[in-house]
Amino acid sequence: MSEASPHSVSPAEPTSAPSRERQRALAIPVRRLYAASPSRLLAWLDCPLMYRMRYLDRPRPEPRPPRAHTTVGTVTHLVLRDFWDLEPHARTPEAVDAILSRHWIPAGFRDDAQAARWRERTRWQVLAYLGRLGRDLEPRGVERTVSFTTESLAFSGRIDRVDDRDGELVVVDYKTGRVPPDDDDARTSLALGLYALGAARVFRRACSRVELHHVPTGTVAAWEHTDESLQRKVGEAESIVTDLRRADTAFAAQGPGAPEFAPRTSMLCGWCDVRAHCSTGRAFTPAKNSWAGLPGEEDEVCEQ
Repeated sequence: MSEASPHSVSPAEPTSAPSRERQRALAIPVRRLYAASPSRLLAWLDCPLMYRMRYLDRPRPEPRPPRAHTTVGTVTHLVLRDFWDLEPHARTPEAVDAILSRHWIPAGFRDDAQAARWRERTRWQVLAYLGRLGRDLEPRGVERTVSFTTESLAFSGRIDRVDDRDGELVVVDYKTGRVPPDDDDARTSLALGLYALGAARVFRRACSRVELHHVPTGTVAAWEHTDESLQRKVGEAESIVTDLRRADTAFAAQGPGAPEFAPRTSMLCGWCDVRAHCSTGRAFTPAKNSWAGLPGEEDEVCEQ
């Protein structure tokens, strides 16, 4: 008969009181943290039906093809990402041209002439923005994923850029829309506040300032958060997560017909990527055409 391991417990031996307590503790179900990203949280606020189609339905409804302003925004982000990966001496206008050529896809434009015009416009907008910054800037992080947890959620999001200014971190988010954001947009942004908390946690440095950089105009909207205002952002996210847990549970029990997923109509319905699957949104407002989000092109006739 083999000798028992000094760390093994014989089945015949009585279980000690501490062991019983540990077993009972392990038997208590642990509530899993809710995986929260900015896009998921904001999708629910925009429209519960859109949230359901985007995050719960399987298979997911087919979204509409990319719009022209989405192409411009995506390419701008990619060029700025790759630019900062270069050595300072290689950060030249020619390098920007090469990066832009690598990423440009003429999707969503009315025709080839419009696509070519906006390719050139995107190029000089990015060059002007980078010219104001200088090529010697060394971001602390580019397209950096940050995260943190609370008692109810696990947040994860990706920041366009993190700067280190005099020992404190600054969250930078690029914008390319028609209207430049203002300081109030930076103050109220849920995503930016959560990014600041995530950056502080990941980099172990203070982070309270958040900025929205409007690349087409070079304007900067900024806000300096306090500990209290950042905690309010956490409370806002946790409140949304409470709603999401309830909605996800309803979907599991009742399927797509659960009342939690009633569409929330607004002018966003004209831009919605899944409006083809939503009769309420289609009845509420006409669809915007694929290039209506471009400055100077918004008065084009809308789709039927």
